[in-house]
Amino acid sequence: MRPIAIFTIVFLAACHATAAEPTTASALLLAAPPLAADDRAHPISLPVALQLAGANPLDVAYAARQVDLAAMQYRQAKLLWVPNLTVGADYFRHEGGQQNFAGEIIRSSRGSAAAGFGPNLVVSSAEAIYAPLAARQDLFARSAFYQAAVNDVSLAVAEAYFGVQEARAELAGALFAQAQAEELSQKAKALAEGLAPPLEATRARVELARRRQATSLARERWRLAGAELTRLLRLPAGVVVEPVEPPTMTITVAPTNEPLDALIARALQCRPELAGHQAIVRATLARLKQEKHRPLLPSLAIRSAATNPSGSLGYAAFGGGPNERISNTGSRFDIDVQLLWEFSALGLGNRARVGERKVEHQMATLELFRVQDRIAQEVTAAHANLTAARERLAEAEPAYRDAVDLVRKSIDGMGQTRRAGEFVTLVVRPQEVVAAVQSFAGANADHASALADYNRAQFRLHRALGRPPESAEATVEPRKNK
Repeated sequence: MRPIAIFTIVFLAACHATAAEPTTASALLLAAPPLAADDRAHPISLPVALQLAGANPLDVAYAARQVDLAAMQYRQAKLLWVPNLTVGADYFRHEGGQQNFAGEIIRSSRGSAAAGFGPNLVVSSAEAIYAPLAARQDLFARSAFYQAAVNDVSLAVAEAYFGVQEARAELAGALFAQAQAEELSQKAKALAEGLAPPLEATRARVELARRRQATSLARERWRLAGAELTRLLRLPAGVVVEPVEPPTMTITVAPTNEPLDALIARALQCRPELAGHQAIVRATLARLKQEKHRPLLPSLAIRSAATNPSGSLGYAAFGGGPNERISNTGSRFDIDVQLLWEFSALGLGNRARVGERKVEHQMATLELFRVQDRIAQEVTAAHANLTAARERLAEAEPAYRDAVDLVRKSIDGMGQTRRAGEFVTLVVRPQEVVAAVQSFAGANADHASALADYNRAQFRLHRALGRPPESAEATVEPRKNK
């Protein structure tokens, strides 16, 4: 079983301790918006989505197969010293001339047969020593890249999930704004003649049409964001994912009080990509040593030579005779063991291989430095995202609450009149209510965007830090409008 990050375990426990639904005056807005009648709902929670991120996505499965492949290659590299075993039968037949040691041609007819087995091995000592070391580092690198793939997919899933939540928050606000616009339209139409010109009823109808369009667009964004989450998690096609959490929840998974320099230092210790590239540097160093030592360390050759050609059978039941007769059978054992020093292209080839491995080592080192720079940039960017989102959310929340109060008080005030001398006027005119509805629509979009960006920034920073277990103290709570 693949290791599951401690982050997921802690996060699951925290998510099960979600705060209760708020019961403030704006509870209507915090309620999850309903699906359309023709939508097929697929309930899901953020902990479940993060669990599926480590199992279902194709990128994670592909990275897991790369780990399996590297493990098989490492196992094979450790077996370079183990000889091959050849088992079989051999028949040899000669007809015609054959030259003896004196140079004379002798005519003969003979044959032989053998059945047996034999060990055979030709291995470079340098390769047998250093290849397993390099393969082991390759396996470590692939394991680190697998964890990096899980982290990347988890971030993509979280971002898609909060995209769904943002669309749901927008839809909840759009439904509220549409309901207020409908009430406004009805009241504007029913106003007594003289309190407001007929143009105000038209203005209210136009605003109602705009709110209905905004509702349709918000529902479309929910479906589009859900389709992306469905693709990442490989959920059934055509469903509309419906998170069980309220759309106004906030997530805290990343340290927010540490200075930026400390966060960068932590990331350079915890990011699996960095550990993977460090392993690649060590692997290239092992291959460089292999080529440097190749001409100094002999190759070992073990060849079975009981039958011709050499390298097949070593011990066999052997018999032969003139013409087609197979007689005088008995056992036979022939083995040839050699230590060979090979200088490729008179040593020039070895020198070229050493140069090639040096360049590979230098390239791996440069790539390591490039990854370090990219990690520092990602932490800096994620920290900036989180800081900005926190500031935006601090401004958006009171503006959102004020916009709710403004709409409700404006709707109530439009039904009230007051006397100014000989004239009776409305306390709140219809165009002022239209402006209040529009202000709420903008405040709702700002609040939903800031809230989703805050949650996304939390996960971006946590992923940029490498998801270290010591920072995985997730808390989940719905935002409350007071």
